[in-house]
Parts: sequence; C-alpha cells; structure tokens
Amino acid sequence: MKFSKRAPLVIAAVFALVAAACGDDEVPAGAAAKDRLTVVVTTNILGDVVENLVDDELNVVTIMPVGADPHDFQASAQEVAIIGDAAALIVKGADFEEGILDIIESVEADGVPVFEAVSAVETIEFGKGGHDDDHAEHDDDGHAEHDDDGHAEHDDHGEGHDHHEHDGVDPHFFTDPSRMAVAADAIANFLIAEIESVDSEALRSNADAYIGLLEALDIEVSETLASLSDSQRVLVTNHQVFGYFADRYDLQVVGTVIPSGPTVNGADARTLAALAETIRVEGVPAIFSDTSSSDELVQMLADEVGEIEVVKLFSESLGDKDSSGATYLEMVRTNAQRIAAALGD
Repeated sequence: MKFSKRAPLVIAAVFALVAAACGDDEVPAGAAAKDRLTVVVTTNILGDVVENLVDDELNVVTIMPVGADPHDFQASAQEVAIIGDAAALIVKGADFEEGILDIIESVEADGVPVFEAVSAVETIEFGKGGHDDDHAEHDDDGHAEHDDDGHAEHDDHGEGHDHHEHDGVDPHFFTDPSRMAVAADAIANFLIAEIESVDSEALRSNADAYIGLLEALDIEVSETLASLSDSQRVLVTNHQVFGYFADRYDLQVVGTVIPSGPTVNGADARTLAALAETIRVEGVPAIFSDTSSSDELVQMLADEVGEIEVVKLFSESLGDKDSSGATYLEMVRTNAQRIAAALGD
C-alpha cells in the first residue's frame, strides 16, 4: 500500500512514553481484551464490519469513535501505541484517514500488516457516481467478479494502490453494500493470510455468514428504491459521499453543497445560488445532509430554495447505539429508506 510521500512521523518516543499516557487517555472500544490477538480498525463503520467478520476469533479495536470526522481525526498517544502493537491494521484508504496517514505509514514501516479496504473494490472518481456517468462494470447479477472459491480477487493487500487526493479516487465505497461485501471478503482473506494463529476455518465461516447479510442488504436496498421513477432518482447532498450508492442503484448526484473534498471546505454564495437553481430546474424535493457534520450550509441552501425538505443520512460515521444507524447494516438500510421516502411520491 502506498501513501503520500510525506515524511513519516517519528513515533518511537510515543511508544516509550505511553505507559505514562495510558492513565489519562480513554481506551478505545475493544482494547481491554487480553486473550486474543488484536486487529486495529480506523473507522467505526469498518470496525463494525470487521467485528462481524471475526466474531470471537480476534480482538477488534476501533480507533475513531461515533461522530468522529475521519478527515481530521488525531490519534492520542495511547491509540498510537495500540496501533503499533496490532497484529494487523485495517484502513479505508485513498486519503480517507487524513489526520493519521503518517502514523499508518510509520507502523507499516515497523512491520504491522496494513490492509487498505478500498484497494479491494472497483473505484470511481469523485463526482462520477450516478446513472448518467460511466458505471463501474458488474457481472450478470450486478456483483463484482469472484475467484473460483467465490471470494473477491484482490491485489497483495493493497500494495501498489496509489495515494489519492480528494479530486481523485472516491474513498466512500462503503455506501454501496455490494462493494462492502467484496471488501469484507478481502479483509477476511488478508487476516487469514497475515495472522497464522487464527482459526482460519472459523473466521472464514463467520465472514461468509456476514457477507451473506451484506449481499441480502444489497437486494433489499434495490427493492426499497424500486418504486422511484427515473425523474425522481436525483440526489443533492451535503458533500460527495454517496457517489457509490448512486452508481450502484441508478441514481444521479446532481449537486453537492460542498463541491469536493473534506467537509471543512465551504461553498461560496455563487455556488449555493447555482445549486439552488439546479434544484428548482430538476424539481429535487429534498437535500440530504450528514448526521456526523454540520448542516449549516444545507440549511442556508434550503432557505434559498424555499419549499424543500432537509433529510439527514448516516455517512462517514455510524450513529449512537440507540439510533437507527448503530451498525453498518442498519445505517445502509436507514439511508435507503429515507432516500426512498424523500424522493418518492
């Protein structure tokens, strides 16, 4: 796996001092288990998926809590130490974890096996999701090609996968459960290959069961959106998160409040005015905002348009445990239901 050519962080001192720091930092979820090898996952969305893949075979520690912005998240001293001691590290990749890229590069150089999940799937460019754009190729049933064992083919744990800026590869593949099924399979294969002590048959069985749920969810989402006409299949979103969802389910993203890149980049008045006009012309009935980021600009756009609904979707983070987006399966299901309800008659 390749990251940007920035100098790696020098984190040896962090490991030396972590004993003192541990008493002050909150322990990430899963860090307390001592009897199993630990796999560290960067984001809570991937963390939920990996926990379902491995079940009790490995201890899973998720670094980013619910609601964390993955673009600017900074790891604590204890979290850096946990990452450095991991049996394996799972990341989304393609610049998604901007704030900890140097840490990822450093621990990989120190020998921690790192898997970049986006390397397992067929990617799209930022702004290219939707049925009017070039689609990713699918086989007859719409799923990515699998090898003779029924598992996704992937490169050598993401090696050779270039680091991308925000005008390059879109890292938000996880909005498409069919791509997540492919990534989940590749993650399971990676863990079996890299962790010799793991019970490969048990992990494979766990993974196959969960991948089956992802594939069933893909069908369910298609059915949820089936009633939408072609003219209703248009999305206006807070920022460019739902390109893969649109690509998979034949929708078109006609505009984003924040045109590209991370949510910290704002939109000027001219951009909002142009987008408001697009919404009027297209007859878009709703603007979709993110549960994990500010909707201030979305509300400004809604005020500009007038009669339009603002609907929150789960995007770059799961919801709280009592929410309708507490797990990856619930998150995708809820998003599909909200989109169908907002765009339908």
